[in-house]
Amino acid sequence: TDGSVPNTLVIANCEVVKPRVAAAEHISQFNEEARSPFVKKYKTIIHPGEVVNRIRELPQNSRIIATHTDSPDVLIWDVEAQPNRHAVLGATDSRPDLILRGHQENAEFALAMCPAEPYVLSGGKDKSVVWWSIQDHISGLGDSSKSETSPGASGSKHSKTANEKDSPKVDPRGVFHGHDSTVEDVQFCPSSAQEFCSVGDDACLILWDARTGTSPAVKVEKAHGGDVHCVDWNLHDVNYILTGSADNSVRMWDRRNLGPGGAGSPIHKFEGHKAAVLCVQWSPDKASVFGSSAEDGFLNVWDHEKGGKEEKSQFTWRAFLSTRRS
Repeated sequence: TDGSVPNTLVIANCEVVKPRVAAAEHISQFNEEARSPFVKKYKTIIHPGEVVNRIRELPQNSRIIATHTDSPDVLIWDVEAQPNRHAVLGATDSRPDLILRGHQENAEFALAMCPAEPYVLSGGKDKSVVWWSIQDHISGLGDSSKSETSPGASGSKHSKTANEKDSPKVDPRGVFHGHDSTVEDVQFCPSSAQEFCSVGDDACLILWDARTGTSPAVKVEKAHGGDVHCVDWNLHDVNYILTGSADNSVRMWDRRNLGPGGAGSPIHKFEGHKAAVLCVQWSPDKASVFGSSAEDGFLNVWDHEKGGKEEKSQFTWRAFLSTRRS
């Protein structure tokens, strides 16, 4: 924000419009600055800090979300229990329902929630990956019957001030060391709450298994020719992992080909971006399809099962929009 209003976390109800309902004329006249009739603001939280870099929702309970800001802590919010606030200059911060402590330096971007258990992963400038369980704090978090005593609830007898210092703290279950630079992204294995992966500015891809300790299970050094910004694990085939890098490429890995010493090469390289890749994500519907976005302003959709060069299976979204507008 420009400083005229405090930093906010906005919760909205979104009506997903079916393609046949949204007329082409309506799409062509879309104005980025206009308020969409399909998005209705539900609640505003005054977020501590300057910038919210990441928001993640707990898959088992959509009312519980985690946020990363420019600090060592991960903040946990029960959005149902939090009071709705007005974003006015001078407003006091909302108080998070939990604070996850464990990083020694700022953790800005790497954040993930486990699909199966109430676990949270984070990575930071301290070169570590930190693993928590929300359930390690016994509270009414996520229990609507106890919302009146939730730490973030308005008028709660536990709420002394709207300050995060009064929020309960949770210590990590494990701190994992293996990176030589900032950890940029983390992701849980979809089939195991004990397995996860991370990437960082050391150009490494690391696979971890909490059952075997806090050292890397597999470490792929020089996974890319530059900083690795993002990683995602395939929901339908857990052998496949995607990484995106400052070398402008997306690479696909088969963990069955990766040895304990980090031996192994990517099974595919996708080179369609002209700037650093910042985000990769597998399709929730089809195992072979994924998207990537980069600093070149493009969103590319890929299908690695298409024959021939990878470029032939690329669909560039920005180019499509430009064509429609023209």
